[in-house]
Amino acid sequence: MRMNILIAAAAAALLSAAPAVAQDIAITGGKVLTGTSVIENGTVVIRGGRVVSVGAGTAPAGMRTIDATGKVVTPGIVAVDSGIGASEVGSVSGSNDLRNNANTLTAAFDVSYGIDPWSFTIPTARLGGVTRAVVTPQHGGSGGGHSHDDSGIDDMTAGAGHGGFQSPGLFAGQAAVINLKDGSNILVKSKVAMTAPFGEAGARIAGGARGAQFVLFKETLNEVRLYARNKSAYERSSLRDLSLSRADLEALIPVVEGRMPLIVTADRASDIQQVLRLAREEGLKIILDGAAEGWLVANEIAAANVPVLVHPTTNLPGNFEMRGARMQNAAALHAAGVVIALKGNEGSTHRARDIRYNAGNAVSHGLPFDAAIAAITVNPARIFGFEGQFGELKSGAAGDVVVWSGDPLEPLSQPQAVVIDGVEQPMEARNLMLRDRYLPNAAGSRPHAYSY
Repeated sequence: MRMNILIAAAAAALLSAAPAVAQDIAITGGKVLTGTSVIENGTVVIRGGRVVSVGAGTAPAGMRTIDATGKVVTPGIVAVDSGIGASEVGSVSGSNDLRNNANTLTAAFDVSYGIDPWSFTIPTARLGGVTRAVVTPQHGGSGGGHSHDDSGIDDMTAGAGHGGFQSPGLFAGQAAVINLKDGSNILVKSKVAMTAPFGEAGARIAGGARGAQFVLFKETLNEVRLYARNKSAYERSSLRDLSLSRADLEALIPVVEGRMPLIVTADRASDIQQVLRLAREEGLKIILDGAAEGWLVANEIAAANVPVLVHPTTNLPGNFEMRGARMQNAAALHAAGVVIALKGNEGSTHRARDIRYNAGNAVSHGLPFDAAIAAITVNPARIFGFEGQFGELKSGAAGDVVVWSGDPLEPLSQPQAVVIDGVEQPMEARNLMLRDRYLPNAAGSRPHAYSY
């Protein structure tokens, strides 16, 4: 009898692990916020996992229909600078695959290998309307998927080449994009961006001064260029000693060639100016992360065509980098013409749902509502090179749709349905399952766990 139970359980587990098949779905009657426009009483049609039409027409005959009358329909939220799926408990090192402290590997660290499709953080984020995430390696002193904890930062090293070990580590590794659908195949693309801390964190790992970091950073880029031009000499050990490992050198070639964006953490206005200067001098494609004082140099950021990942509720001078932090930062950056993406709290990992709350706060401090919607949907996709592929309700884009009970930036509104790649997702998570497990039943008897 017990063997039969075990076999049945195993079969159920295998069935639940099987990938769900994309459905043909029409979402009708709702107020559709496409990410770039608004359609009243709109219809979103999804076939084969992708949006095929968005407009005011009716649903095709015979198609599975979700009635969104009186509700709001949006693209799925895209979490940037996130740790979803790569960190279970931040304080438990064995469950945190966002930070790497190896001596011989920094820039080459690929966070995608540590992503767990069965992570408890994924369904929880999904219940908050999040359907995609940019998972970003940690480094001390940064925000988002990074960690504000600077412990161990002095031990970070840049790796070892022919010349032995070099301290510090100027790079934290490479980010990845995932979707949050139920199933095991969630990696969308690895190596979408490199990460590096600047400002106080960068100065600290370079020996204590900002100037030291910039000089060391430029010298590192020169080494990468030298290696790229002389790989055969490197293989024969006839190239001068280099401070980075071969893996790190290889990983940085797309960065120095301007093909891979570099996520740069900087908050102080003067640090932002110096980073923009560095990007001009070195031909780098950068994304600013943080930019708490970005409003002070918003026109310069816009002129450089550099996007910003901004936490819109940062408003306290917690250190000398954030003396000018203010709640109007997101609004000021947008008004200057900067493409912004809004971040959640605690690394957009366990509280990824806060992304929409933060967007609402940004609206209350001057950011237009439509710009806030774009900043959590289409803009993140645009910033990381996925424009038209997700984050927007348009023909050809992924069928990532959320039906909300009301205004998605209003905390009391909740997702009524979540569709990812054309598949309706289960509206449950471990926290809800635990709640239900320990609730008394209608007869008042104790939960199953206490029935033995």
